[in-house]
Amino acid sequence: MDTFEADAVVIGAGAVGLACARALALKGREVLVLEAASAIATETSSRNSEVIHAGLYYATGSLKARLCVEGRRKLYDYCARHGVEAHRCGKLVVAVDDEEAAATPALLKRALANGVEGCRLVDGAEARRLEPALSPDVRVAIHSEASGLFDSHAYFLALQGEFEDRGGSLVLDTPVVRGAVTSSGIEIETGGAAPSRIRARTVVNAAGHQALNIARSIEGGPRYGGMRMRWVKGSYFVASGRAAFARLIYPMHNSATQGLHLAIDLGGRTRLGPDAEWLPEDASLPFDYEVDPARAEHFYREVRRYWPGLKDGALSPDYSGVRPKIVAKGQPSADFVIDGPENHSVAGLVNLIAIESPGLTSSLAIGELVAEIST
Repeated sequence: MDTFEADAVVIGAGAVGLACARALALKGREVLVLEAASAIATETSSRNSEVIHAGLYYATGSLKARLCVEGRRKLYDYCARHGVEAHRCGKLVVAVDDEEAAATPALLKRALANGVEGCRLVDGAEARRLEPALSPDVRVAIHSEASGLFDSHAYFLALQGEFEDRGGSLVLDTPVVRGAVTSSGIEIETGGAAPSRIRARTVVNAAGHQALNIARSIEGGPRYGGMRMRWVKGSYFVASGRAAFARLIYPMHNSATQGLHLAIDLGGRTRLGPDAEWLPEDASLPFDYEVDPARAEHFYREVRRYWPGLKDGALSPDYSGVRPKIVAKGQPSADFVIDGPENHSVAGLVNLIAIESPGLTSSLAIGELVAEIST
């Protein structure tokens, strides 16, 4: 088995891994990215809504809140400078009953506390003026002007090109199987067609679904005792016919449902989802990404609460993704786990675990934070 020396190794070439590689390269680091798959961004990064989140929902002071707002601002600017299509279409979060309407002021207060600009409360009449296809049952809505959509795949390629232009390298089909903390850095062992050992000064574990397993495989690193991965599958459907909306439409969460979102994607299709299907406790990789057509019944019922014009037979299965969770069903969402040397005392090691939404929006900000704490 060959042994190599490296300055900085990033494990995983999803949105966050590529953003970390870019940020490290911009600091003058020589970066090697190791990806288990045969292409970049094949996991969570390419199986989502491609929404640029404004930052409304996340607990004030959390990493999710801070990095989403910071990352969203950076992302719009990055897309403009690198020719990546991005559409600041705005979003309406709509309330259709008393419980949902009563919850809107608290959500708006949280959004403002998080620093979200261009966010205001509108009544049902104004919401329908903005989006005439909305149900007459809509009582009130939050209008977020900063929300949008973008071409995530073009973004991934731009990130890859940027760190490679600065001397970085990407190696595909190269899974990390184990590692160890040594006196001179961190040693990583890879599998694949050409197994090797890589001794690195910095290792960033951005391995997505495998991040916790890889963290635990590094001898001498943190064990994360008690942490357990759980998985939520989200399916998407598309609606046939001409688009009825210009903005993202999100239902307010209530005690009965988390709701299903509507977006007009960059191809002009009306896309609905994701729903939330908690996979069995013993679920493991590889996941089944097939979309069950029978789930359309739930989509019709929930979406018609705010879009009564959705016609019978209009929905077709599209795609699905699986979100990594470190909480059980019914528990409050957890914050990002961005665990660096200041917490676990292993110089040069950063573990990124359970980076789910808004990880894509936050990716540039995450990358810059990782580049700062990994040295």
